[in-house]
Amino acid sequence: MNKQTILIIKDDRKLSSLLSDYLRKYDFHTVAVDDFSRVMETFVACAPDLVLLDVNLPKFDGFYWCRQIRSRSLCPILFIFARENEMDQVIALENGADDYITKPFHYEVVLAKIRSNLRRASGSYAQPQEERKFDAGKLRLYPERYVIQYEGQTSELSQKESVLLEALMDREGRVVSREQLLDLMWSDEHYIDDNTLNVYITRVRKKLKDIGADGMVETVRGAGYRLSAGAEKV
Repeated sequence: MNKQTILIIKDDRKLSSLLSDYLRKYDFHTVAVDDFSRVMETFVACAPDLVLLDVNLPKFDGFYWCRQIRSRSLCPILFIFARENEMDQVIALENGADDYITKPFHYEVVLAKIRSNLRRASGSYAQPQEERKFDAGKLRLYPERYVIQYEGQTSELSQKESVLLEALMDREGRVVSREQLLDLMWSDEHYIDDNTLNVYITRVRKKLKDIGADGMVETVRGAGYRLSAGAEKV
C-alpha cells in the first residue's frame, strides 16, 4: 500500500521538521516546501493527498496559495494559524480550505484532523462520484474548485461567490430572492447586514465581466436576482 503524501507549506523550518518527523512515525510521506517561489511546482511534483498550509509566508500569503491549489485540485487543505482569529478562519474557508488548526496545538490533534479529512476525501467516507459542475449557456461553474469558465476564460471565486453563482445558475432564467440567497450563503449565521449581499453581487458581476460574460446577472427590482445566460453583451 502506497503511503499518503502530506505537503507542508510553512516557513518555520523547525516546526515543519517536527511535523514531518511526527507524521512519518504514522507512515505518512511528507514533503516540505523550501523555495516559496516554487510552491505550485512542488505541489504538482509531489501530488499530495493533503496540504498543511501556513498563513504568513514569504512572497504570497497562504490564502493566495490556497486559491492556487484549489483551482487545480480537490485535495484537503488544512490551515495552521498562530492564534485564534475568527476572521482568518473565515477567509481561509472562503478561499477553499477544509479545516484549520490553531497553535499551540497537540500533535495528536493534528494527526486526528489529517486522518479525518483524508477519510472524507479518499477513504471510508468518500463518495465515488465525478466532480460537480453547473452549466448555463456557455458559462460553466466548478463549485468544488471555486472556478467559473466562459469561452475559454477562467476566473477564481471565493466560497461565498461560488455558492451565489451556483444558486443563480441552478435556477437560470428564474428569479432567486434575496432571502433565498442570504439563507444559502449564511445559513449558520444569525444576522448579516443586507448590504453584504450587494457586495457579493458586485464582486460576482465583476468576475463575470473579466471573463467576457458581462450583464448575465440581472437585478429584478423588489424581487431578487436572475441569471440569464443569453444576456451577455457583445
